[in-house]
Amino acid sequence: MSNILFVFEGEKTEDQIVASFTKHVFKDKTVITCAFCAEIYQLHRALANDEDLDTFSLLKNIPQNKEILKEFNRDDFAEIYLFFDYDGHSTLASDDALTEMLEIFNEETDLGKLYISYPMVESIKHFSDDLDFKNLKVEAKENIKYKKMVSEQADNVYQQFSKYTFDIWKILLTAHLSKMNYIVKDSFIFPEETFAQGEIFQHQKVKYIGKDSTISVLSGFPVFMFDYFGVKKFCEIIA
Repeated sequence: MSNILFVFEGEKTEDQIVASFTKHVFKDKTVITCAFCAEIYQLHRALANDEDLDTFSLLKNIPQNKEILKEFNRDDFAEIYLFFDYDGHSTLASDDALTEMLEIFNEETDLGKLYISYPMVESIKHFSDDLDFKNLKVEAKENIKYKKMVSEQADNVYQQFSKYTFDIWKILLTAHLSKMNYIVKDSFIFPEETFAQGEIFQHQKVKYIGKDSTISVLSGFPVFMFDYFGVKKFCEIIA
């Protein structure tokens, strides 16, 4: 039982990311991907309506996943990781609900471990030599057409995931993890320790959401990888 299940909010963009991610920096892992096909807040609503809800059963019953997961059961997966967007402009958005979700989905061998991208999955490529990435933030609660913003502001080399190289991933992983450290510890340097998703979100609420209704741009994928391998192994991988 060495399979790993990646659960995404959507299908298209996330599939492109994971294809490149597993090729260059998350090698030699048997990763199966599926989609929830809805926002994190709809997953929260499903859980609220059924306290005995099983993550895998829920996913397997989603029409888009039936073919992907038909040969599997929960015991076939050692770990489940969920990657969702903050989506603060959603009509269902609730910081209290997200806090609760991060408490519920905090164990990859049980219901799964949840990683949040702020504000959306496209944050991984919101990077440019012309941007002050340390202080890069966007409106948290408004529909800012973020995908369009990223396409206009990110350097061309980061636009297409299919063209990412190991060196590009190294740049983005290092930048986002330094940003994570800045959000939590006010220091834009490569972190010496990992931080729980709940802790990162609490600092987002205090330093950004609660202060000026913004969110600090941060991808969940580098944070996941840093957690998964730990500081020493991660540094060996990107050396």
